[in-house]
Amino acid sequence: MMKSLLMQYSVFPAKILNGTIRLPGDKSISHRYAMIASVAEGTSRLDHYSTGADCQSTLGCMRALGIEIERDGSTVLVHGKGLDGLRAPAGPLDAGNSGSTIRMLSGMLAAQPFECEIGGDESLSKRPMQRIMTPLAAMGARIQARDGKFPPLRIHGAKLTPIEYEPPVASAQVKTCVLFAGLHTEGVTGVVEKTQTRDHTEVALREFGAAIRRAGHSITIEGRPKLQARVLAVPGDLSSAAFFLVAANLLPGSKLVLEGVGLSPSRTGLIDWLMAAGAQIRVLDVKQTAGEMTGTISVTGRQLEGGVIEKAMTAALIDEIPVLAVLGAASRNGLTVRDAAELRVKETDRIATVAENMGRMGVRIEVAEDGFHIPGNQTFEGAKVDSFGDHRIAMAFAVAGLAAKGETVVDNAEAASVSFPEFYDILNRIRE
Repeated sequence: MMKSLLMQYSVFPAKILNGTIRLPGDKSISHRYAMIASVAEGTSRLDHYSTGADCQSTLGCMRALGIEIERDGSTVLVHGKGLDGLRAPAGPLDAGNSGSTIRMLSGMLAAQPFECEIGGDESLSKRPMQRIMTPLAAMGARIQARDGKFPPLRIHGAKLTPIEYEPPVASAQVKTCVLFAGLHTEGVTGVVEKTQTRDHTEVALREFGAAIRRAGHSITIEGRPKLQARVLAVPGDLSSAAFFLVAANLLPGSKLVLEGVGLSPSRTGLIDWLMAAGAQIRVLDVKQTAGEMTGTISVTGRQLEGGVIEKAMTAALIDEIPVLAVLGAASRNGLTVRDAAELRVKETDRIATVAENMGRMGVRIEVAEDGFHIPGNQTFEGAKVDSFGDHRIAMAFAVAGLAAKGETVVDNAEAASVSFPEFYDILNRIRE
């Protein structure tokens, strides 16, 4: 069973997990649909929009920019006003905990004929923003930041000039920021990706009517398109599915079915990696809707072999690494993660917070500057762990608690609501 106490969740060992799960709408896609719909013409309906707090922060920012938005459960109506329809907000924009919101929306804000400020909570205020400030400055925007690199950002909008930009670090958020800025230019803006990142932005822009093309490593967008409102359904979140795919394999004999999950080829590295490690996964009922692949994932739990995450695979799995670390400790051969310095500048320093909680649960971990090694065949001891305000750390170690000896208490467990408010309820429902 699992019980709540203030901002804590207590997790007790489970024998197996069994059941069918419908995951919340994909966080990455929800952000993008809401932003693009706001600068399209007409009313878009977004079904199965993410319930996470991050995606509500995006809706709040768009409302503050003059866009009328209605919400009924997981259905959102966005009354778009076209590329020139955003208005100066009455006060600072609040991105909450959402790096996606501040980084991607800044691309649109940089092209506006007004100044505005965008910031967020304490965690967001520690996350570096030079990666978007550099290309936006090259396009003609002027952006001020705390200590030259941290939120809040003061964005002085301008008439932007197209550029071709190669981000020094693979980042779908940076790519999106530049493409969103490029929407407002006269000409063609390009992004060069040596390591491909998730392509939800390109798919969504194409669905709304933008002329966007990929040729080799280059993605280009023609400025000033006439975007049209759409009716779109957000697929289930594959990053949220990761917690249940790992949990099933921590408890051999578990049987889970995850319905309506997004299966974008730019995201399914998770499934490929798990199957290479020995997971019994089947993908069923695959179909394409509005450019996004969806399907049903069936998993039967068993002990996995473990493995290595490095190079391009690290970029593809960067959000899933905390929970895969939990799986690595229980696998036969352990887990080695390399080329993951980006984990240091997420909602927390995820290398440090994973290592801290592993230590509390009696798990050995060897930490490097850009990753870690966790030996296999280890046992989790029930302990008091901490999310440190990071949603993925909270959920990863709640999953670890299912396979631990004794009670595990997750402090600051409410952090999960950033992306997955239903997480604990679902975990409680499927445990046996």
